[in-house]
Amino acid sequence: MTVGLLASVPIPKWQPHPDVWILVGLLALGYALAIVRLGPRLSPAGQPVVTRLQITCWSLGVFAIWFASDWPMHDVAEQSLYSAHMVQHLTFTLVAAPLLLLGTPAWLLRWILSPQWLFRTVRWMARFLPAVILYNVVLVLSHWPAVVDLTLRNGLAHFVAHAVLFVSSLIVWLPILSPLPEIPRLVPVARMIFLFLESVVPTIPASFLTFGDKPLYKAYEGLPHLWGATTLDDQRIAGLIMKLGAGLLIWAIIAVVFFRWAGEEESADRSLGPPGWQDLERQLTATASRSQQVR
Repeated sequence: MTVGLLASVPIPKWQPHPDVWILVGLLALGYALAIVRLGPRLSPAGQPVVTRLQITCWSLGVFAIWFASDWPMHDVAEQSLYSAHMVQHLTFTLVAAPLLLLGTPAWLLRWILSPQWLFRTVRWMARFLPAVILYNVVLVLSHWPAVVDLTLRNGLAHFVAHAVLFVSSLIVWLPILSPLPEIPRLVPVARMIFLFLESVVPTIPASFLTFGDKPLYKAYEGLPHLWGATTLDDQRIAGLIMKLGAGLLIWAIIAVVFFRWAGEEESADRSLGPPGWQDLERQLTATASRSQQVR
């Protein structure tokens, strides 16, 4: 891999992205207004409108969106490195989307999905099989060479592609993190299988990127690449980021689901006692009672 020790070109100069600032501001302000104005009216009585953990998760999710969309990540992704473009996608799908769901109280998501057609659509798509299909379709399309080249040439196409990627990620994470009982989470075993499929499928496009012998994305050919990398070097780095970075993160979540499930099962077993212990205890009590009556 022909990667130099020093950057062959400088990082693109700072330039404002007011559309990103407006989006981030709306997410932060809208969340605050919802908590203050809607929360007291829509949240269940006797429960907090929002927890500190939810506020923290929402704030981190908004920060992740800003990080992936603003300078320098956005500029490097468009003007230099496809690997930076890959970091953007993974940040949207594997960091920002789950954090925002973790930060959304049930009453707020119920209000957002209040139109019946929207609620029914999201509930249907958040089931195991539709969510897996949605994830695979969006994954393939977002890395299709013609789509990537189009998004780099057309600003509107770029925005639409990122919007579709982000919204679909929110739906795909609902079977794992849904706060609504009306859109229930999968049981732990199904959750782990679902996440496993999410870790396996990306290895296919990642393999094409990592082991390809020629650049797949024409729009990146001829661009000044940072770190002295060639277009093919950059593509291979993107494949490794997709395969290893995404895979490790998803497997870490699988481990969390497994150990939490195992802990809950162990706690349930302890509360019930050893198998048959309650029946044995009742039999011993009855025997002792009969013995006292005979005496």
